[in-house]
Amino acid sequence: MKIGIVGNYGNNNNGDEAILAGIIEQVKVQYDLPTRNIFVFSNNPPQTSNRFGVSSAPLYYKRSSAMLTFFETIKKNSPIIRDLDLLIIGGGGILMDFYNREAQLYGSYGIMARRGKVPYIVYGCGAGPISSLMGKLFIRYLVNRSISTSVRDPKSKDLLNRIGIRKEIKVIGDPSFALSSVNYKKTADRILNVGVTVVPYYNLAYWPEADDIKYENYIQGMADNLDRILEEKDVNITLFSTKFPHDVDVTEDVYNRMTNQKNVHVNKNNLSPAEIIDISAKQDVLIGTRLHSLYLAVNAHTPIMAISYHHKVADFMEMVGMSDRTVRIDDLTKKKDSLIQVLETMDKEWPERITEADKLANHMKEMAMLGIEQFLPLKKEK
Repeated sequence: MKIGIVGNYGNNNNGDEAILAGIIEQVKVQYDLPTRNIFVFSNNPPQTSNRFGVSSAPLYYKRSSAMLTFFETIKKNSPIIRDLDLLIIGGGGILMDFYNREAQLYGSYGIMARRGKVPYIVYGCGAGPISSLMGKLFIRYLVNRSISTSVRDPKSKDLLNRIGIRKEIKVIGDPSFALSSVNYKKTADRILNVGVTVVPYYNLAYWPEADDIKYENYIQGMADNLDRILEEKDVNITLFSTKFPHDVDVTEDVYNRMTNQKNVHVNKNNLSPAEIIDISAKQDVLIGTRLHSLYLAVNAHTPIMAISYHHKVADFMEMVGMSDRTVRIDDLTKKKDSLIQVLETMDKEWPERITEADKLANHMKEMAMLGIEQFLPLKKEK
């Protein structure tokens, strides 16, 4: 048996790499499959092959226009897909048209699988935004022709229903929650160590369009809020990144704007998912901007609070009943005490927050394992 996996992999986004690691682990468990029989379509095939021991090919073949890229990718990757027994499209927030290419790109894999009579599943994805007619058409095609579809939160399911998808959509835990966790027992009677992740908000290195004023306001607002935490609480702060090198650059920008740097450590390394879990486990609280920094902190049984730069962050926090620990990213520029207010509340309820983190880690792992039900015994049509 050969199984293919499609997603935003090989892009130095270690949140996405955590998703891939979780899916590979689940596939190996379900089918007792050697990694060489797993084929990953990646932005960086050599990196993906070396890191996971899988076979790999380019996710797409860039040409002078989106249309030529679309046809060249179908031409090159269709023979590979025809040789598969199952194609897994997911996870991650790929059911969207925010970056223009996603809907067409992943929709093309549904087209290739259908043409090759290969069953495919849409697995553990996030959805939205979906605003263009083209985006809706490709995503409807992709989901409606899958043998099963699952998403990582109820809001994604609701959005897919709103754009006209009527087939069953299951809600499961993100595949990254299937990774092995590390639980350093929290023994302190208050918050001592705080981890922080950032994102290149409106920075052209990552965002579809740049806005220097919004970026500068965000950097200053984050620095002011972290300074306020250090003024009012005797804590250590560790800044680290889940996407390399983009988040490292932003982390340094935030650090350089801070006036109180004495108890601040900046980790500039390209961290693997396992290393992110390990660092998160050593924190008492993770203030996460990147969604998968929150996920991996949950894996580490570490209490979380969130800075919502994208609806997917707020959606996750709402799903787990923690909307009161979510700060809108724009509020950082308006209030220097946005983060300290939430942190103080968590500190006052510290024993309850530790117990809550343990329960959430176990629950999300159970939710992730629900996805294995999509991996049914399969025989490829001929």
